[in-house]
Amino acid sequence: MHELSIVTSIIKIAEEELAKTNAAYIEEIELEIGDLSGIETDALNFVWPAAVKNTALEKASKKINIIKAEAKCTECDRVFEIENIYDPCPGCHSIQKTILRGRELKIKSLKVS
Repeated sequence: MHELSIVTSIIKIAEEELAKTNAAYIEEIELEIGDLSGIETDALNFVWPAAVKNTALEKASKKINIIKAEAKCTECDRVFEIENIYDPCPGCHSIQKTILRGRELKIKSLKVS
């Protein structure tokens, strides 16, 4: 379960950002996680409470925005949603594509007080 190490990295980044402010704590963290990121949100939510205990995120509310995966066909230039990396273009059925969105894992915002 690599979600624990991901949460540990999120904590580190959040605490570094908190240290740059005069704020006392983090009220809210908003994450963006892409469908193709390899992150299991259920597993992330499962490890979150134990991982953030005694950290700057312990009392923070957490919002997760799931980013739908989107690709652009390199054959016909069609932009389309995909569920997995091997989905073909619905127009020309080519498997040659560029992934535009869906691999994200980022902290979108931190609300501090």
